[in-house]
Amino acid sequence: MSDAPESSDKKEEETSIPNPEEDESEDSSDEGEGGASGEAEMDFLRNLFSRTLGLSPGEKVLDELSLEGVARYIQSGKCKNIICMVGAGISTSAGIPDFRSPGTGLYANLQKYNLPYPEAIFQIDYFKKHPEPFFALAKELYPGQFKPTVCHYFIRMLKDKGLLRRCYSQNIDTLERVAGLQGDDLIEAHGTFYTSHCVSFLCRKEYNLDWMKEKIFSDEIPKCDKCNGLVKPDIVFFGENLPARFFTSMKMDFPRCDLLIIMGTSLQVQPFASLVSRVSNSTPRLLINMEKTGQSDALMGMFGFGGGMDFDSEKAYRDVAYLSTCDEGCLALADLLGWKVELEEFVKREHERIDSKDKQDKAKSTNESSGAAEGKAPGVETEKSDKKE
Repeated sequence: MSDAPESSDKKEEETSIPNPEEDESEDSSDEGEGGASGEAEMDFLRNLFSRTLGLSPGEKVLDELSLEGVARYIQSGKCKNIICMVGAGISTSAGIPDFRSPGTGLYANLQKYNLPYPEAIFQIDYFKKHPEPFFALAKELYPGQFKPTVCHYFIRMLKDKGLLRRCYSQNIDTLERVAGLQGDDLIEAHGTFYTSHCVSFLCRKEYNLDWMKEKIFSDEIPKCDKCNGLVKPDIVFFGENLPARFFTSMKMDFPRCDLLIIMGTSLQVQPFASLVSRVSNSTPRLLINMEKTGQSDALMGMFGFGGGMDFDSEKAYRDVAYLSTCDEGCLALADLLGWKVELEEFVKREHERIDSKDKQDKAKSTNESSGAAEGKAPGVETEKSDKKE
């Protein structure tokens, strides 16, 4: 299951950023001193805003604003702390739908739950009154039914090569963990199915993944053993606060970031989307997504700065957009880094391991069921025969 409040394929409207120099008329350009004065005033405003807001352009680190430029930077030895920001788009190739894609997204296919509006299924107040739709959906998309994607394993390779500082994920499908990221490698910004808690403020008893899975697949509404209150997976619903660790970690991680890789997210939901502006002004930012997103708004772009992404203006100096699926983008970057064969073999090996374990678990479950059935029959017969005697 992917993150409730985020997705990767939402169509972004590209903002047209006016250029003050292009807007000047021919008459003003003929004024000589007037035109120069206007440009000086614009420079003054840029510097004023930069000093006041701390948004002055930084040093250009990449030798080229392209995927090739990013690869050369990673290989240079200067890039030692990579942060990945990921959304639902990194899990779609695993078979998990994103949330906002027209026609195929999760929100477009929730009619069967008779919701007042699609987002209600992830709103805490609605959940407390009507938990049935959420748990029906959770059964359909429950973690453990999907394998990590090429993108997940690329992030794992960054970790294994000592380059990953942290992965900030909006997803709740736990596939980052399945791919081998540990708790310290991961900030699950929108929570996780990994643990669950009673929603009662006075109780808050914790339950593990297996307990919740048993309840969901038995079509039971999970209730607390202690107080009979409703039990909810520790995912962040609309109306709930993000985990405290999200805020403490971002203050430590982002100032030290050498490269920010953003994958499979529309960067629409706050405060996650604002993380792109928390790296230093010199830190390169690579977006791997189906569409450009997270761009500066028109006002800030007009002055040549802003925390948002700038891929296309004349002042662009650090942001790179690679438009493709997340898997294709990771394979392309891995190829430039000389890691492609290693990545493909890693994915194949891990998927085979997961498939093998699934077969073993199913065989074990079948044997246990058969053994239980065979053991029960003789006992029943003995009991009956004893009664007859």
